[in-house]
Amino acid sequence: MAFRDLTPQHMKAARALLDWNQTELAEACGLGPTTIKRYEANGLSKASIENIELISNALETAGIEFFNSGEPGVRLRKKK
Repeated sequence: MAFRDLTPQHMKAARALLDWNQTELAEACGLGPTTIKRYEANGLSKASIENIELISNALETAGIEFFNSGEPGVRLRKKK
């Protein structure tokens, strides 16, 4: 999945899998908690590409995989 396809549902599901709150995600990607809250509540349509990339990269670094086999999905990467 390209980071531009990230949805608020992806963000919420990924946070749940990581057991992160909005503040923890904000810290991981270097954004403010209000930004994460706003994106999750109102969608990412007004988000900058840079911020979406920061969020996506932080989640992937923490072990999240985004995939699409017919519908968008989120899962934790298997530990090696």
